Parts: sequence; structure tokens; C-alpha cells
Amino acid sequence: MSKIPVTVCIIAKNEEKHIEECLKHLKKYDLEVVVTDTGSTDRTKEIAEKYADKVVDFPWINDFAAARNFCASHASNNWIIAIDCDEYVNSIDVRILRILMQKFPRHTGVLRIKNLVPGNDGSTGYVTDDVPRMYNKNFYQFAFPIHEQICFKDSKKADDNIEAFLLPMEVVHHGYIVTGDDMKRKQERNLNLLQESIKNDPTNGYYYFQVGQSNFVLGNIDTALESYEKALSLVQSTEYLYVPELIMSLSKAYRAKGRVKDAVAILDQYKDTFNTAKFYYTYATMLREDQQILKALAVYIKVTLMSDVETLGASLTSCYAYIINIYESMGNKEMAELFHKQFLECLEERERVVNS
Repeated sequence: MSKIPVTVCIIAKNEEKHIEECLKHLKKYDLEVVVTDTGSTDRTKEIAEKYADKVVDFPWINDFAAARNFCASHASNNWIIAIDCDEYVNSIDVRILRILMQKFPRHTGVLRIKNLVPGNDGSTGYVTDDVPRMYNKNFYQFAFPIHEQICFKDSKKADDNIEAFLLPMEVVHHGYIVTGDDMKRKQERNLNLLQESIKNDPTNGYYYFQVGQSNFVLGNIDTALESYEKALSLVQSTEYLYVPELIMSLSKAYRAKGRVKDAVAILDQYKDTFNTAKFYYTYATMLREDQQILKALAVYIKVTLMSDVETLGASLTSCYAYIINIYESMGNKEMAELFHKQFLECLEERERVVNS
């Protein structure tokens, strides 16, 4: 079978910790790889040159979208998959990918990325994010200097919906397993770029949402809450991809301030709009914390039956654990046992992902 006409595009700066493992994982798929270095002072370029088809330089201008588009301009293929240095590709079903590219030539491709995260008990788990990362550069490009997104190249289509298919790939992101100081520096860098973006586009709710995300990670809950509420006030359509995450994040900020009833209320308001496993899992958890135990149980069970349940990642383990705990607290060990097998299967899957 001929080489698949896809180029993997990676932007990098001082990524010697991750880039070799990233490129090693890609090697067996015989994909063209282009690495754009934005000013590394460590061995990033040296390592990249051992594996990549092309390594090009791009002076950093505080604009992630510009760097990604520059990288794509050096690709020999029109189809681009954008990944980061700390994302390792565990598998690609090349046959299915070819079929999807042929069937949907103007769609984008969504990666269901498994993000490794530290647990409160010192263990490592993972959460999933569906992120558009594959596109045909004839029709699409990246936009926004920070938290960049794939958008139509034709500005006349700016408000059109972008159709997408789920990529047949497993990608594990290792970047959230970082020290407190490293995470703090990353979030502070993001906030600086976001504030510049807001100056240029002060009514863009997406920027305020991301300001909230960074402040929440930094523990600035009041600022995060204010930013989330500002973002929600600017939302013009619930069809924007970030809006369900905004609502869930706002509920978590309310919970962090002890306002559990407000957390339940905002989720209840939007539960018919966002019929996803992630949204309903968050809703069930807030109901449980508000001592609405039976209602929480019903919603947790609903989550396990939803078609997109795998988007929960390791949270599905917690979902089954909550169901089991609630039934056991009710003295119904028979029902608790019914969910025990699924709980163990989720534990096995978490171990597989974490140790892959």
C-alpha cells in the first residue's frame, strides 16, 4: 500500500524532554513529519533532525496559529495532522483513515486525546478531550494566537459549521504531568497572550473562557468565576464547541466557592442542550454533592448507557464507583455487584493508557 498522503505538523520550543518519544511513536506509520522550531535553546532541533522529514525555523511572534500555519506551509501533502511534542500516537488505523479522507474530503478530523492527569491520591489517571486536529490546508487554517483553532480559510464561511469525523487514532498527552512551577509558568504565559487577544477582540467569549481556565488551574477561583460568567454573557450561540466546557467549568467554580446549588442550577439549565456523557457526569456529581442522591444515581446510570460514554476517560471508573457506593449505602449489595465488573474493566483500561 502506498504511503498515506498526510503530513504530521509539530511546533516545538525547548521540548527535548518529549520530542524524541513523540517522533519515535510516529515512525512506524511512515507519515511525512514536519517540525517547526520556534527558538529552542536545548537539543530539540538536534533530536528532531534525527526523525523528521523537515525541520524549519520560525521566529516566535507570540502567535501559536501563525506557527502552525507556517509549519503546514512546508508540508508536501494537503492533509495535515497537528500534534504537540508531548502527545504520543499509540495507534492509527490507516485503512479506516484512508476511507474517511476519501469519503469526507472537506471535513476536519477530531482527535480524542487522552490527557494524563495527576490524581488527588498521587496516582495517575486520564481525561479525554475531543480536539479538531486534522484538516485539508486548501480549505482550512489555524486562527487565534493562543488556544488556536481550525477555521475556514474563506472568511465568508467564518460563521458556517465545520463538519468533522472522529479520527481512528489513540493519542496520549503527557503534558499535564508537570511540576507546580512548570504549570504555573505555562498558565502565566497563556494569560499574557490571552490578555493581548482580549485587547484586540474584547467581545470574544472564548478568550474569557480560557482566562477562566488558566486562573482556575492557578487557584484564582474568584477571577476564574468572574471570567467564566463574562464569557457566558458574550456567548452568541450554544453551538460553539467550547460552550459545554464553559458551563461545566462554571459549575465547578461555583462548587469551589461552596455554591453547590448554583452549580446544580446552571447545569440543570443547560442539560437538555448538551446531551453528552461528560455533561451529565458533571451534573450527576453536583447532584450527589447537593445530597440529591437518588437523582444522582439515576443520572450516573444514564451516563453509562450513553453512546459517547468513552469520552469520560478514567472518570468512567469514578462513575461506576459512585453507583456502587450509592447502592451499598442503601444496603442493596445485589445491585452494587451488577456494576462491579464494569468498574474493574475501567480500572484495567486506565492502567493500560497510563502505562502505554
